[in-house]
Amino acid sequence: MKWFTNTELVNVVKNNKIVIFFKDSYTSSPLAFVCEMIEAVFLISASAILSFTILEPNGWQFVPLYLVGSMLGIVSAVIRKAAFVIVLCSWFTGMNIFALVQLFMAL
Repeated sequence: MKWFTNTELVNVVKNNKIVIFFKDSYTSSPLAFVCEMIEAVFLISASAILSFTILEPNGWQFVPLYLVGSMLGIVSAVIRKAAFVIVLCSWFTGMNIFALVQLFMAL
């Protein structure tokens, strides 16, 4: 089995299409990139919490995470001028605000 030398490995990583995609995304708008990265953490966390607690879901655990994630999605979509992403994230934000209001009213 042939192993890569350090130089070859660096060239493989540099020319990797996924690495290039992420670099292009960052260089086109660093602020949008950071918003999207944080958004992904919040939404993945909320999704995991909901999936693992689906038999007895507690909205206080995942609705705020979904809300923050969808709001960050609006910010990054506005920066990147992605019209239908703005529509989708706005819908999610509205629905999560509605869900949070319901949680507060149930106290």
